[in-house]
Amino acid sequence: MEQRGLTATQIDQYWENGYVVLDDVLSAAELELLRTVSEDPQITSARSHDDYTKNTVHMLGLTGMHPAFMDLACHPVIVSCIQALLGPDIQLQHSKLATKPPTRGAGVFPWHQDYMFYPHTNTDLLSVMVMLDDATVENGCMQMVKKSHKAGFLDHTKDGLFINACTERSYWQDKSTIENITPRAGGISIHHCLTLHGSGPNLSGKQRRGIVFSYRADDAYQLADGVWDDTGLLICGKRSERVRCDAGTMRMPKTHRYPGFPFGHAWNQDGELAKKRNYYE
Repeated sequence: MEQRGLTATQIDQYWENGYVVLDDVLSAAELELLRTVSEDPQITSARSHDDYTKNTVHMLGLTGMHPAFMDLACHPVIVSCIQALLGPDIQLQHSKLATKPPTRGAGVFPWHQDYMFYPHTNTDLLSVMVMLDDATVENGCMQMVKKSHKAGFLDHTKDGLFINACTERSYWQDKSTIENITPRAGGISIHHCLTLHGSGPNLSGKQRRGIVFSYRADDAYQLADGVWDDTGLLICGKRSERVRCDAGTMRMPKTHRYPGFPFGHAWNQDGELAKKRNYYE
C-alpha cells in the first residue's frame, strides 16, 4: 500500500479527540488471508458455540495462533502509524480477535477505558483495531467519546471490585460528544488507552470481526491484570530497560479473575503469607 504513517493532521486529531480512523490500510489479498485464517477451525474452536452466538468474544494471545497474525502486528503501515504516537521503541501488550455475534441484538460492550483493565506506569499505550468486516452502526461499531482521554482515570469499580465498565455515566450522556467509528474492512482505528469507548448491539444478523493489538511504549511497565503469551513482544526499536513513571494516583483493578493474584499476574509483589493475610482473610 502507498499510505505510510500518519499525516500531521491525523496526529493532531488523535491527540485532540483521542482517536483516529484510517481506511485502506490492508490490501485485498492481505484482508482475504486474514479472513480465511480467522475462520480456521483451530482458531474458531477456541470459542464456544454459545459464546459465538450470544457474546462479543475476545480471543487473546492471537499472534501465537498463526503467522499471519504476527505479521499483522508488525505490519509496516501500522508500525509507522503508532511510532508517530508512541515513539520508536514499542512493545505489544496483547493481541486478540474480537468477534461480535451475528445474533440480532447481541454483543453490546459497555463504556470503558482500556487502561483501567491493565494499568501501567505511564499512559503511552494505544489500541489498533483492524477491521475484517465493514464497521457500521447496524453491526455494532465502536463508539468513542471525543476528548474523553483528557478526563484522566475514571471509576470502573462496584462494591470495591473492578468491573468491565465505567460507572461514571455522565461522561457519555451528551450524545453530541459520541462518534461512531466506522472503518471499512481493511481499515483501522487507533485510540488512546484513556479514550472512553464501547459498542452497541449487532442488528445486522452477520458477525462483525476485528483484530485488536494493544501497544505500549517500551518504557511503560505493567502494574496489574494478566500477562499473555505475547505480552512484551518487541514490535520495533529496542528495549531500553528503563521504566518511566507519570505522576498520578489510580485505584488498582482488584478482581477474582486470577485465583491467588487479586490484581492479576502482573501484580506479583507480595509473598504468599502477605498475600493471604492482606487479601483473603
